[in-house]
Amino acid sequence: MLRLSTFIRDLTSIKKTLLFAVLLFAAGVVAGWISTGALAELVNQQLSGLREVSGNLQNSKHPQWSFFGFIFLNNSIKGVLIIYLGLLAGILPVMFLLVNGMVIGYLVHSLSAQGESLADLVIRGLLPHGIIEIPAIIIACAYGIRMGSWVIRGINPRRRAWGQEGERVLRKSVTAAFWVVILLFAAAIIESTVTYALMQN
Repeated sequence: MLRLSTFIRDLTSIKKTLLFAVLLFAAGVVAGWISTGALAELVNQQLSGLREVSGNLQNSKHPQWSFFGFIFLNNSIKGVLIIYLGLLAGILPVMFLLVNGMVIGYLVHSLSAQGESLADLVIRGLLPHGIIEIPAIIIACAYGIRMGSWVIRGINPRRRAWGQEGERVLRKSVTAAFWVVILLFAAAIIESTVTYALMQN
């Protein structure tokens, strides 16, 4: 059930939902890039919290281990939760994708506007771990959206196979949660070592 081949096969069965999740994330990045007013304030609130945590971790005795522990626990807990919070009609995974995309778009744009090299920011600060972390989060949100669509379809009393479909959805969600955590573990290792070292130079 938790085999990688099962996970890959399950992913192919939700291709349309995955594409929808990718488009939502991309829309969030664009919104963050061009954000002004209240939207920019929302993103700044998210970033101020991250900066405070980052400062505290940087001052710890073993900052890289502290970064790893925080990044992995924060991302993996959110990754698993967002799958099952999708049961609330899929609203929270949609919001999660948009907000995370906005934070990345706004952060990259604001730093580049301050004179930082855009290519340098992406290659050194985002790409090493982001190439694993971002797809993992998108996959988690896609499964959350899938859970929400299953709940919404269940409103129709004529759907006699709703319960059977639910068993399949829940089975796939367990496999997805397992592999999302594995992917986020790998991303946390890279972010707390490779990305950390690159951003110190």
